[in-house]
Amino acid sequence: MKTRLFGNTGKQVSEIGLGTWQLGTRWGDPFNEEEGIKILDAADKAGITFIDTADVYNGGKSEETIGKFLKGKDRDKYFITTKCGRRLKPHSAEMYTPEAVSSFIDDSLARLSTDHIDLLLLHCPPTPVFYKDEIFSELERQKKSGKISSYGVSIEKVSEGLKALEYGISGIEVVFNMFRLKPLDTLLPLAEKKNVGIIARIPLASGLLTGKFSMATQFGPKDHRSYNRDGASFDKGETFAGVPYETGLEAVEELKKVFGTSELAPIAIRWVLMHPQVSVVIPGASRASQVTENVKAAGVADLTEEQMKAVNEIYDKYLRDEIHHQW
Repeated sequence: MKTRLFGNTGKQVSEIGLGTWQLGTRWGDPFNEEEGIKILDAADKAGITFIDTADVYNGGKSEETIGKFLKGKDRDKYFITTKCGRRLKPHSAEMYTPEAVSSFIDDSLARLSTDHIDLLLLHCPPTPVFYKDEIFSELERQKKSGKISSYGVSIEKVSEGLKALEYGISGIEVVFNMFRLKPLDTLLPLAEKKNVGIIARIPLASGLLTGKFSMATQFGPKDHRSYNRDGASFDKGETFAGVPYETGLEAVEELKKVFGTSELAPIAIRWVLMHPQVSVVIPGASRASQVTENVKAAGVADLTEEQMKAVNEIYDKYLRDEIHHQW
């Protein structure tokens, strides 16, 4: 496992991390702490040091499971990122206050059983929050207190990331994959210029870029890939990266031809890592075996110039008009 410097933090992190949205469970199924620990152990054995979570994942159980995993281990070995804000009800800009952020940080510290959070991210807040100086001042205060070592934002829109770069942030988490190229236009270059780390989330477009799905694939009724394709519950960009399912399947078939394989997951992750502005990519796992599949990307050869160009051409043909302007 190779490492990369994470922005201005001075910390080296594994270039492949672990996203824990569905830690120990398939979307919609009951949480399984035992499987969650197995996933974390598998990630540890594979050399993964970057763990991404959030206070709302599995109702806080993802954080708690990570806390149990960390007990007795060298805490400095791991770079723990968590996110806050989605617990607010309603999730509106007005509800984002310094007091709320401070409370969320304390709660996450308790669940993670740690004395500091390496990176604290605002969890895809409403756009007006990016203009609330008092929120970023509170994050800076929390950094000075030692409760968090650095802070940043998880975003839906590139424009939000560009605004966040005006503050003293250390990281931006953004949807970036073969089907979401807009961050390449301005966000990644400016983040690199300002020495801010980029966390690439949803690298497999909710599994679409594994190459394993078809029109016959069935998703459970509590799986967001069934009920949120049009953004009924949260931003549709979180589901299949906002790509219409049928169109995405067509584009995937084209990718299989380009790479001469139906096993696209390692290639899709390698594609993300071909961009040096990316500090870490965070595929998720609902079972330990998926961690093994994801880290295969560490051994995939660099993609050729022709292959990178072909990905762009497929995006332009199938997705640009549908996707590029939305986020």
